[in-house]
Amino acid sequence: MILPPVPDRALTELGRTEGGPETLGLLVRDQHTRRLLLLRAVLDAAEAAGPRVLPAAALDRLHEDWALLEEAERLERAAYRTRRAGGARPEAGPVPGAGPREPGAFTGVFGPAGGVVPEDAAGPPARDVDACGPPPAAGRHLDGERRRAPGRRAPSPTRTPHGTGHDTPAPVPPGPPPSGVRSLILHPFTGPWARDALRALDTVTGPGAERDPREPARALAHFGALAAVAAVRAGVSCAVRLRARDGVLTLPSLGALRTGRPGDTEVGLVHRRGRLTFRQPGEADVVVHVQSGVGAWSEAAAWTPAYALPGLLPGSAPVPLDDLDPYRTARDGPRAHTLSGPVTLDDADRKHWLHAWSGTAAALGLGGERRLTEAAALLRCLVPLSAPPGTVPDRPAGSCSGTRREAFGAVLSSTPATATAFAATLVHEIQHTKLAALSTMVTLHQASSEARHFAPWRPDPRPYDGLLQGAYSHLALADFFQRTALATPNPGRRDTAWARHARYQEQVGAVLPALVGSGDLTPRGRQFVDRMVEVYERLAEQPAPRGQTARATAYVRAARTLWTQRHTPGR
Repeated sequence: MILPPVPDRALTELGRTEGGPETLGLLVRDQHTRRLLLLRAVLDAAEAAGPRVLPAAALDRLHEDWALLEEAERLERAAYRTRRAGGARPEAGPVPGAGPREPGAFTGVFGPAGGVVPEDAAGPPARDVDACGPPPAAGRHLDGERRRAPGRRAPSPTRTPHGTGHDTPAPVPPGPPPSGVRSLILHPFTGPWARDALRALDTVTGPGAERDPREPARALAHFGALAAVAAVRAGVSCAVRLRARDGVLTLPSLGALRTGRPGDTEVGLVHRRGRLTFRQPGEADVVVHVQSGVGAWSEAAAWTPAYALPGLLPGSAPVPLDDLDPYRTARDGPRAHTLSGPVTLDDADRKHWLHAWSGTAAALGLGGERRLTEAAALLRCLVPLSAPPGTVPDRPAGSCSGTRREAFGAVLSSTPATATAFAATLVHEIQHTKLAALSTMVTLHQASSEARHFAPWRPDPRPYDGLLQGAYSHLALADFFQRTALATPNPGRRDTAWARHARYQEQVGAVLPALVGSGDLTPRGRQFVDRMVEVYERLAEQPAPRGQTARATAYVRAARTLWTQRHTPGR
């Protein structure tokens, strides 16, 4: 299929490190379409893998999981139509048995011939429907019990769930109410899971490649969990079998169950009217009550509820603080060398995050209203990281943060020291999010991946793309702290903001010649970089106090000298 082009207006806005509602909506829709296509690739790969890679029972379960997801969507759409007509909410009953299906019978994620249906193509589904009231905004992983007829091959899915999930916060133009099914499918960590599943299902490596024969079925079990959570959110009564991985069964947006047993374990789950009952042989049942919004509570010590921070804007969706999802960081460790590992929070940690978060919206707004609306539009969840080794507590310099290209909307960060530090982290990472999304839509340059460029914020040489990413985020920070300095009445905070602005401005100025002078820029890439230069020159019209500028200049000069000594051949 052909994805929509990026208009010049959007490219200009993004080059200026900002984005209006239409531009941000364009990025969101494009990324969601790509995630749906990635999910389609997983389903196709499972169908084509063959019994040597994916046992027939696992493929059967995948078909059943899709039927459960399908039923959740059907009920959501029916509930929405009922509410629009002013009637009573439809009662959610048990999922009907999943018998053999004719080709093309699947509804759900894809349109005819594999085309993705626009999010609002046939009207929105219900936002939250449950037999006992509004269900939480997200869900947990469950697994279907029903089986199709042996030897019967289920077709590929045929339609896209309608609605936008929690993809359209306040700053994005109004659209259909979010769908719980779509919210699950388009959650940031669906991307990393899908790529993991594709690797597990890969048959190109040949019979001689080392492969854990259990891995394909283990990977696809996560999709079963998503399907069952969709059922819970839509109010579908069901009894399913789930697979806990390494002793933990994670239900995204609800919480996690510790089975008390090592390795993989099957767990039965029954959902009736907002009440979940987990069952294991030889263990007492664990009863969990679904909440409206993120989370679910239980008196059982084996259950850990999910947690969310309030929305950045009035009426916007809560922001999950996700320390449970098994796909929240890369399986082989965080990508960036500066990142620490994921951490599970206790009550004190969560209070610390909430305290910093409570002032973050105001800090973002102080640095420019666009910074606040961008974060509200693009941020889907936060992943807490442990503090880097050697960190001094409560020191902003001891923090780390990052994003993952395959997890659009997620920001990884260690515990923020202050609301201003938290806001700066979001500004920095949202720029990476925007530029990474734009780079999948437009070819900005054709430079090689050779790491040879000086970047004053890194000790190692950077490839051209890494230099562009870093300069883009630092330019936004220079703008953010300049606006903060000009708007802050407190002298001490104003001086700190000017110091941060001066350093970021000087860092960007040190690398702009390499960016602008590259012959590898495409015409649209040059248009983008030229807009960055315009922002840099505009910021220079209101410089920091002379002392702050002098210190920033000396810092960058020293960084360049040290870098040259380390990386110049023959020295």
